Amino acid sequence: MHKPYNAIFLLALMILPAIAVAEGDDITWNTVLKSQFFAGKNIDESNAVIELDAPYRAEDPAIVPVKVTSKFAQSKDKYIKKIWLFVDKNPFPFVGEFEFFPESGKADLALRVRVNTYSDIRAVAETNDGKFSMTKKFVKASGGCSAPIGADLDEAMKRLGKVKFRLDDGIQSGQPALTQLMISHPNLTGMQMDQMTRFIRKSHFIDQLKVTFNDKPVLNAKIDIAISADPNFRFYFVPDKAGELKAEFTDVSCESPTSRNVCNKGGSYSQSYTVSP
Repeated sequence: MHKPYNAIFLLALMILPAIAVAEGDDITWNTVLKSQFFAGKNIDESNAVIELDAPYRAEDPAIVPVKVTSKFAQSKDKYIKKIWLFVDKNPFPFVGEFEFFPESGKADLALRVRVNTYSDIRAVAETNDGKFSMTKKFVKASGGCSAPIGADLDEAMKRLGKVKFRLDDGIQSGQPALTQLMISHPNLTGMQMDQMTRFIRKSHFIDQLKVTFNDKPVLNAKIDIAISADPNFRFYFVPDKAGELKAEFTDVSCESPTSRNVCNKGGSYSQSYTVSP
């Protein structure tokens, strides 16, 4: 589970929404997120390690496309270990912590997130030499965390945990292969109203994800409510021979969208896909 917020952090969450959001506003990052997640770390703001792509004005705040592109290939000598994603002004800014490996081939990642108000989306990368770098994009969107579930929730729950892999045609042995992982899950935020009962539904979201190829790690992730419904991830791995690509994940439900003190473990799910480069 994620580390619980301290009292100062919770106080800041209550105060910050009242502050006018301007483009380039780093208040949340400087006063809350940096010390909470990267205390004592020197973080270089540049696009030298990763680049972040997101729309300036989102068409749908509940499914905002975000893409992180690495500037070099993964190797045993030099690779990106982790990438963190944040939406500064979301009620819970943490989107996810994604762990990469030399076997990932590329530390590129694409996904869809919820954006609740005009905000910077921020990506922080840590390389294997222990250095940190950060890049950001300002996005205009509103209401993504409270937007109603697009499909009938009962039907969505029947599909809960189903997984599909999609790989590009003509993948080659030893070369990074672009992979799409699609998971059926409503990823409830805890801020969405049931249109029939008018009650707010409790949060219910995927919290842990692990992808392996022939039992070697490709991508590990700790994720949260900012991930859109029916999570969709694009990433790379290197198929050095035929084998099994496997996704495993778990979900939780929590009493409050911004607190991780009262959460209940949910189910465990897995799906495999045979790869023949």
